[in-house]
Amino acid sequence: MTQPPASPAPEGPTDSAAPVHWKLVIDTADPHAQADFWAAALGYTVEDHSALIGKLLGLGSVPAGLTTEQHGRAAWRDLAAVRHPDDPHQEESGTGLGRRLLFQRVPEPKTAKNRLHLDLHPGEGRREAEVARLERLGARVLRRVEEPSGSWTVMTDPEGNEYCVH
Repeated sequence: MTQPPASPAPEGPTDSAAPVHWKLVIDTADPHAQADFWAAALGYTVEDHSALIGKLLGLGSVPAGLTTEQHGRAAWRDLAAVRHPDDPHQEESGTGLGRRLLFQRVPEPKTAKNRLHLDLHPGEGRREAEVARLERLGARVLRRVEEPSGSWTVMTDPEGNEYCVH
């Protein structure tokens, strides 16, 4: 019996050093509230998807039930995103590229410790003021850590997702 030929090896070396675009996706019960919190916490901008939504609705590509109104404009019902205000992909709505956090609605609540979290670095000597500011936005302090390797404050956002302020 003859074996089928092996798959050909890729031609030339692959460029594994090429940058890969990414976004951090966070499961949430309320994507718009989370986007508002994190935009305020990080000084980011809530993405405006209204032009893209209007275009897709006009083409009949998406049902109106997938949208809602948020801050007086059309928004995705189950998705909201924030991005760095100087992000070079700011005007490319719908590409998914850039320095951004995407919040997606899921039916189940958070049940365990995060395996991935953000570390916020407000600058030397500014941690306590930043912690107080974040608490005013709806965050909660879980604990303060003092170790030989450093100190930080572990906090949760309004839905209980952990992050650290250094």
